[in-house]
Amino acid sequence: MPDDVRARQRTGTGVGLLLTLVLAAVLLTALPDHGGRQGGGCAPYTVSSWSRDDRLTDEFTRYGDDPTRGDDWTGGDGTHSVRLPDRRVLWLFSDTYLGQVHAPPNPVGESASWRDTSAPLVRNSAVVMRDGRLQATLPAPLFADPAANQWRWPVAARVEPRSPGSSEKVVRVLLWVRTAGQPPWIYGVPTATEVATLSLPDLRVESVVKVLDQSLVADPSRRVLFGTTLVEKGGWSYVFGGDDGQAASRPSSSAYVARVPEGRLGDPSAWRYWDGVGWGARAAAVRGAKVGSAFSVVRHDGTYVLFTMAAGSAGLTTVTSYWACSPTGPWHGPTRNFGASLPTSEVAAYNPQAHPAVSDRGRLVLSYDVNWLQTAGASAGINANVSLYRPRFVTVRLVRTR
Repeated sequence: MPDDVRARQRTGTGVGLLLTLVLAAVLLTALPDHGGRQGGGCAPYTVSSWSRDDRLTDEFTRYGDDPTRGDDWTGGDGTHSVRLPDRRVLWLFSDTYLGQVHAPPNPVGESASWRDTSAPLVRNSAVVMRDGRLQATLPAPLFADPAANQWRWPVAARVEPRSPGSSEKVVRVLLWVRTAGQPPWIYGVPTATEVATLSLPDLRVESVVKVLDQSLVADPSRRVLFGTTLVEKGGWSYVFGGDDGQAASRPSSSAYVARVPEGRLGDPSAWRYWDGVGWGARAAAVRGAKVGSAFSVVRHDGTYVLFTMAAGSAGLTTVTSYWACSPTGPWHGPTRNFGASLPTSEVAAYNPQAHPAVSDRGRLVLSYDVNWLQTAGASAGINANVSLYRPRFVTVRLVRTR
């Protein structure tokens, strides 16, 4: 396999989602439990202000650059988080560099921290934070490859009862399974959605269950993976997903939503999908939403707000938001945009994700990932400047517009 193709595959989540998101137009959601009707205090919301959250961004820099650590997290993308019952925060990442970071200058004389080109890259990782300080990387990869030429990317997660009504809690992590493919599927062919169960408090992987197999869908661009974001309400988990339409040169991807009773995320028989008129066994696209494969939804005072990269060329640098009163639409927006701070003109932002685990009332923390615009040579550039493949954080405030 040529080195440039191998490099593109090694940074799959990053550049792959970047290309998917650049054309994305869309978002959002609010939701009473029945599709479409307004209620529960739903009203239009937009971003009133935003600012860089240097505290969180700098904490990942400190941890990743720590020279005393020999072979743990030094960079990654696909950033998700979940707060644990003991107040720790579990951070989940897709493609991840391990190894050790060296102080500047890098081998070409630039003032940047760097890692060796031989540094290991794994398909997923998890890092534990306590009291705002990152403490340890769990054994990586946390989720083993399901088969040859396949891998797992973790996405949304939640803590829920082991079974309905149980007092014992576990962590459920949504996983995307992808299979190595040929162009245009150089970032992997969407294959299945799985749910992993992690024990508490030790975060041991107990099981992985396939909840939606898409391998028999003939057209890969129409395969749907769930878990880009998850919202809890009224005893349900609403799990959002998308297809990979843009990988096949369609103008945009479609958004989908499933719901699962609390305590049953790991039970495939409990999943029900919005089918256009109700919740059933087959998924249909929600109304009014054309999205990239990665977006994030939060519930705010009865309204559901979805964040994604803006449409067109602005999607390289700009985050936008939409609002709605149901996971099935109708969608409203886009509303006010805000720019993602970038270290150089040669990189782009992608995968905006909300982090309620580190937010508080009136203050919502978002992350976005950063990667090279050009796929050729991406691995070399990421190793030469380790700051380019780490999450950056912003704080936004939402305001009701009427």
